[in-house]
Amino acid sequence: MKLEIVNGRVIDPASGHDGPAGVFVEGSRIVAIGNRPAGWQADRSIDAAGLVVAPGLLDLSARMREPGAEGALKQEMRAALAGGVTGVVCPPDTDPPLDEPGLVRMLRQRSREAAGARIYPLGALTTALKGEALAELQLLHEVGCVAFMQTRVLPHDNSVLLQSMRYAATFDLPLWLRPVEDTLAGSGVAAAGPVAGRLGLPSIPAVAETVALHTIFELQRASGARVHLCRLSSAAGIELVRRAKNDGLRVTADVGIHHVHLVDVDIGYFDANYRLDPPLRSQRDRDAIVAGLADGTLDAICSDHTPVGADDKLLPFGEAAPGATGLEVLLPLVLKWARASQTPLVQALARVTQRPAEVLGEDTGRLRVDGKADIVVFDPDAHWQLTGESLVSSGRNSPFIGYELEGRARVTVVGGDVRFGA
Repeated sequence: MKLEIVNGRVIDPASGHDGPAGVFVEGSRIVAIGNRPAGWQADRSIDAAGLVVAPGLLDLSARMREPGAEGALKQEMRAALAGGVTGVVCPPDTDPPLDEPGLVRMLRQRSREAAGARIYPLGALTTALKGEALAELQLLHEVGCVAFMQTRVLPHDNSVLLQSMRYAATFDLPLWLRPVEDTLAGSGVAAAGPVAGRLGLPSIPAVAETVALHTIFELQRASGARVHLCRLSSAAGIELVRRAKNDGLRVTADVGIHHVHLVDVDIGYFDANYRLDPPLRSQRDRDAIVAGLADGTLDAICSDHTPVGADDKLLPFGEAAPGATGLEVLLPLVLKWARASQTPLVQALARVTQRPAEVLGEDTGRLRVDGKADIVVFDPDAHWQLTGESLVSSGRNSPFIGYELEGRARVTVVGGDVRFGA
């Protein structure tokens, strides 16, 4: 199968290319960028006039609801493709958690059957994610886990965390950690501050993040482990990561797209669509997130896609399930951030293509000859209103319901196969 995408504005953050060109694909690989190869005869041609041609988005956190909800994977994969996402990292907090090789094999097999985006499973760092005993990390790695994660909070026992770091460092296996200290976070549902106080909501102070970061960095120095920090939310936490990077620690970090735009006052009067984990913090924290993206302290932006049923969002704010649908709004919200911060499009797209691929150590997230043909063609000027009915995902909730967004995927190509649009 020979595919050509012509007349588009080709943007490749990895090389810095931004200009008109054609992209020519044979099989699963890109064979040329620029002019047509000699003697080229395409089986399929896509006219991208007025559109941007870029590497497919790579999302570092998207819950696909399997294992757990039978048949959910196909629907969430369709949502990924509709959002221009060609690769998704699946956290291990499934039901049951991804702590056994058989579960990982099943997930990968169902992913292939779904013919959606590429899936990158994260293995559970500890058995059943209880934070007590290490899972079989090497066996999980052998069946396809790209890294190992402890979700929600750090293990309560620091000796378990140190043991995991030493083991991971021995085999150079990356650890993904949520920097949250459980005794400080407690049962909080909102960020500590005037908003939580006014609404009478149990709160999570920023020190829950900073104390966890201090612990992680000290144990990193003792073990030499490679660590990726997931969903930073506070100005103080971002400053600690900045210092750690300057000190030469092997650390990368991401932020959820909702935290790039929203703050705690957006909760209004107990709007459960804004019930997120980590919670939305102050304007100062949001400004620090934008600054961290600008200077490279934050490597990537993820959707933190968490489909939540309607009934679970109709509960009172403190009882509502945290999370929001993100796969289909990741692209327009990245474009919104780029326009607001006057970030060049090539640099903005790097945070959802090149840089996530570097975090994973995967040969994707870029457009190059002989590279994987994972491509999105999108209209940066397309205006559309986000409604629950417009979402493909099983989760129909988002803080941006009712907003008019700008930018939408038109074609999504995975491994040379057009799987959405055209």
